[in-house]
Amino acid sequence: MPDYLPPLNDHNLPYPDTIHPIVVHFVIAMVLFAFLCDVIGYLTKNPRLYEVSWWNLFFSTIAIFISVIFGQVEAGLSLAYDAVKSTLNLHTIIGWSLSALLAALTGWRFVIRTKDPQVLPTAYLGVSVFLVGIVCLQTYLGDKLVWIYGLHTIPVVEAIREGTLQ
Repeated sequence: MPDYLPPLNDHNLPYPDTIHPIVVHFVIAMVLFAFLCDVIGYLTKNPRLYEVSWWNLFFSTIAIFISVIFGQVEAGLSLAYDAVKSTLNLHTIIGWSLSALLAALTGWRFVIRTKDPQVLPTAYLGVSVFLVGIVCLQTYLGDKLVWIYGLHTIPVVEAIREGTLQ
């Protein structure tokens, strides 16, 4: 089987660099922007912003599943040493949960939009606040994996391959 797989590079990946962070930044931006549009639209009674929010939610829901798939691949290829495993596992669990929550919220938003695109219930905004909180927590954990633990960075990959980091 290893003969059929491409060789891993200095980042311990079969492709030039990590794809998960690239896609996930779109998700983060679209979710936060959708929330911002909803809040401003709600406060200013401007329903046109609800349409902007809807399309951001719709595309972020597609993008989060792409992000989770690449995240799973890259987590599996990461040389996770003992100190990083609990954070990586929590990031993985929250990532899958967040994709389900975002899909459910987008579905709810579709129903709201179908019934009356001019109105946004306060309960929906409350759940959106929760979603934004989870996105911020997930962003923190992802940053920690890269900037503190150095997953898929060349020095950490080299240290693990040499056996100096376990």
